[in-house]
Amino acid sequence: MKDLFGQAILDYQTNQSPEDLYTETSISELDVMPIDYLFRGYDEMPLLEQKALDLANGKVLDVGCGAGSHSLYLQEKEKEVSAIDISPKAVEACLLRGIQNVKVQNFLELDETEKFDTILFLMNGTGIFQNLVLINVFLDKIKKILNENGQVLIDGTDIIYMFDEDEDGGKWIPSNGNYYGELDFTVHYKGEQEEPIQWLYLDFDTLKNACEYHQLSCTKIKTDGDSYLAKISL
Repeated sequence: MKDLFGQAILDYQTNQSPEDLYTETSISELDVMPIDYLFRGYDEMPLLEQKALDLANGKVLDVGCGAGSHSLYLQEKEKEVSAIDISPKAVEACLLRGIQNVKVQNFLELDETEKFDTILFLMNGTGIFQNLVLINVFLDKIKKILNENGQVLIDGTDIIYMFDEDEDGGKWIPSNGNYYGELDFTVHYKGEQEEPIQWLYLDFDTLKNACEYHQLSCTKIKTDGDSYLAKISL
């Protein structure tokens, strides 16, 4: 794994000739992701992220923290926050930004003796599930590390709008046997290309049904266009 995403974050933090990232999916063309966007403050964040940070309480876990902007905001608000990411270079940048409790860690490999009151999955947080099958693995892990009165705050996007309509107004979705939100996601940086990863764009109803199967409550907190913020609880 080249860790191009983390390299871009670290280059920006250390002023090592940073460039913008480019991303593409299996159903969309190359699109620019300005690197400074990952370092945005609260006022520049989407409404869904702002709402999630407003609701975060107790002992907080920021999963897939990236450049650490969410954790940094919570830390400045004197919240007890731990940040994790699988990118060593992103974690290095977070440490340089002054985030006190951050480490390289796979969420599924977390020690289950430590529990949290709020778990954040933000910036299309459902993407980390990768595919519909792995949702079950993640939800099972959540049940093991979430405190009794705790909450998971997760944002997602229903990408059904990206598909063409049939003459009868229905959506034409290529029949490959997979859920339409299961995509391959590729990162490009400074002329290099990362190996594609699986990334899941999940509609709210499918998330809610998966949660109910695991005897978890799932409610929609806020919407913004085709995106939503959901709260999952025991």
